[in-house]
Parts: sequence; structure tokens; C-alpha cells
Amino acid sequence: MEEPGEKDRCPGFICEIGDGLDLHYILTNDLMYNLASGTLAKISFSVFFLGTVVRTVKFMSLTRKVQPDTTFPAGHIRNKVTAADTRNVMHRALASMRHTVLAKNPLTISISLIFHVCLFATPLFLLAHNIMIARFMGVSLFSFSVQTTTIMTILFLLCAFYFLARRIFSARVRMITSFGDYVVLTITTLPFLTGLLAYYQIYDYRVMIVLHMLSGELMLAAAPFTKIFHMVFFFVARFMIIGQHTIGKGNRAWQW
Repeated sequence: MEEPGEKDRCPGFICEIGDGLDLHYILTNDLMYNLASGTLAKISFSVFFLGTVVRTVKFMSLTRKVQPDTTFPAGHIRNKVTAADTRNVMHRALASMRHTVLAKNPLTISISLIFHVCLFATPLFLLAHNIMIARFMGVSLFSFSVQTTTIMTILFLLCAFYFLARRIFSARVRMITSFGDYVVLTITTLPFLTGLLAYYQIYDYRVMIVLHMLSGELMLAAAPFTKIFHMVFFFVARFMIIGQHTIGKGNRAWQW
């Protein structure tokens, strides 16, 4: 009886896996591309939005609504404030700033600001992303130029490298760094790195664009359950929690 051919024994995709898990074939396969650009994208967005709602509700459950202090009417306070009082307040504020992270390490704070702005704004205002959003949802946001988003991506990667080096070489930071911190930094960096490599067509474009989609979806799905979510909590705390350098009056306090 004639031996079955290779294709008969092990057709297509299964054959590649059986021959040693050919990752290049898997990543360039149409099935993987369609899965990453379709089903997995929908799942990651769903996990992100559902996780955001759950974490925000849990966050709110740890606070309680409080009434503003009306012991001293605002008009009464304004009438009593003098120039000397204003100078004293400003003097105390400037004195306290000398003990903040901004005063002690302005370089890290500046890099952190650039890092977070690029992390948020680059994918949100990327032209290619907005084209995809318009295709699926019929609406799109304002888009930066390709040159601008490329520069922002490079800046983000440089900032990420700084934070990695800081965690490795700074004894104070290394002492409080866990394995999870490296995982979170990797998860946030991979979408930018693979996107840049795909844009410049370094290595195989199809491989890089699929890795870009998969890593971006991983970051979205992981965001509500990792330290990445502090970007959302930052705004919630600053606008709502009294005593957290609140922007505005604030109407909630921690449950103790």
C-alpha cells in the first residue's frame, strides 16, 4: 500500500505545528491576522471597559461622600485675607515643595510626564488607528501626523529604557521593584516597539504588525488589573478625593 504523502498525513497549519511549532508561519497566517484584527480586538476592548467599570466601582466603595466644610463662608474668608496672609501661604507652599519628588528628582518627573503623555496620546491620535476606528465605528478622532506620532513613539521608548535602567541600576528603586514591575513595563512597551518596527519594515512586516496588534490587545486587557490602571485612578482621585491634591472641591473621603 502506498505511503500517504506529507500533505495527506499532516495538512496545512497542523503540519507546521507538528514540525516544531513554526512561529513565523503562525504569525503570518491569514487566520492569525484575522483573529488578531477581529475577535481578539473585540475581546480585549470588552475586557478593558468591563474591567474599568468594575475597578472604578470597587474604588468608589472604598470612599464615602462627605459634606463640604461650611464653618467659614467663602465671602467671610475673602474679606479677612490680607497680603501678609497670602505671602505666608505662598512661603509655606514653596517650603513644602522642597521636600517633594518634583524638587528632589525633576529629571524623573519630567521623563514620567513625557512617558505618560505619549502612552496615552500616541495610540489615541495615531492616524492608522483612527482609520480603523472609522472603518468599524463610523467615527474618528483628530489625528497627529505620521512624523509626530513617530517622534512620540521614539520618545516613549527612550523613557521606557530610562525607567528600566533606573530599576536595574538605582539601589533604592531596585529594592522595591518586583518581577511584576518588569512585566508591566514590558507589556506597555511592546506595542510601541513592534509598531515602530512594523512602520520601518524591520524584519518581516506581517510578523511585526500581528505582534503589534497582539501586544496592544494584551496591554488593553491587562490594564484594569495591573499598575497601568493608575492612570485612570489618578484622575478619579484628583477630582473627587479630598486631601489628594484635589483639582476642585472634591466631595469624597477614604473609608477608614
